[in-house]
Amino acid sequence: MLHAVIMAGGSGTRFWPASRHHRPKQLLALSSEMPLLRITADRVVPLVGAARLWVVTTASTAEATRELLDDLSPDHILAEPTGRDTAACAAYAARVVLHDDPDAVCLVLPADHVIPDEDRFRSAMAAGAAVVEAHGGLLTFGIRPTHPETGYGYLKVGARSFDQNGWPVHALDQFVEKPDRETASEYLADGGYLWNSGMFAWRATDLLAEVRRQLPLLSDGIGAIGDALGTAAAADALDRIYPHLPKTSVDFGIMESARQRWTVPVDFGWSDVGSWPALAGDLAADERGNVARGRTVEFESRDNILVGDGVLIAAVGVRDLVVVATPDAVLVVPRSEAQKVKDVVEALRERGWDDVL
Repeated sequence: MLHAVIMAGGSGTRFWPASRHHRPKQLLALSSEMPLLRITADRVVPLVGAARLWVVTTASTAEATRELLDDLSPDHILAEPTGRDTAACAAYAARVVLHDDPDAVCLVLPADHVIPDEDRFRSAMAAGAAVVEAHGGLLTFGIRPTHPETGYGYLKVGARSFDQNGWPVHALDQFVEKPDRETASEYLADGGYLWNSGMFAWRATDLLAEVRRQLPLLSDGIGAIGDALGTAAAADALDRIYPHLPKTSVDFGIMESARQRWTVPVDFGWSDVGSWPALAGDLAADERGNVARGRTVEFESRDNILVGDGVLIAAVGVRDLVVVATPDAVLVVPRSEAQKVKDVVEALRERGWDDVL
């Protein structure tokens, strides 16, 4: 049967100071009045049902996640003792889901995407799931690019293999790292490249087989954790083994060298809300291009992003800034430099200022 796994373990450091260790990006209401994780769950439940929805998060946010998704069984909120990147997350989820359903097909989705056309999203996900159920292999969904974006990795599309439920299915030729502006423009003009969405489909057994072939240490650890499922030793095995699993991504550690790879190009509208400036594309701006959340006021200011969390922001005569104010921290950065917010978080960590992380 079809299951969905939401990966909700990210810290969202680019959204500091709104995002914190105990309240990462996926638990924030950024693009609407609901947290991103709740929106993601609601988007996929019509496809799989709440009984076959799973969420992998960190131990520090597991309780908040259970409260937010109170319609899910608490056993379907899987808490990583510590984050070990997406390969470990995907393999752990596959092993748990396989324990529940030996024939499981998994959609694996990030928790923090904005997708306006939810019906078309579900249509594409169902098609991708049907491909791997019938043909095996690992499949990723690629976003048709709309502009020469330098903040995303790309997928080089191979030959068109067949259609599934009206969606084209291609062999996946190559993963490509984030390009510079000139290269991204070439990819856009070429037409044979897609944005790497980080959304996947596979049979749980196929994913674990690739982990066993490519990442034997990860496979051994996940296997030991899986052997303890349903026993009194399960929690101890997870706490003891998981923090020592190899740390690598699904893309680099598994997908790039998988024996059979598919991609489905999709065009349902998509944003990964990766930084404060990216949020501007999902919220309405005023006549001067300012995007505001919370208590804000501006005079003679243009093209700013103003987010007040319990604090009033007054912007006068400024432009092209991101200003985020919380009760204990304030961020002011040019929009063009907003990707460096993660460096601020690292600097705070190095100084031991954990009270604002």
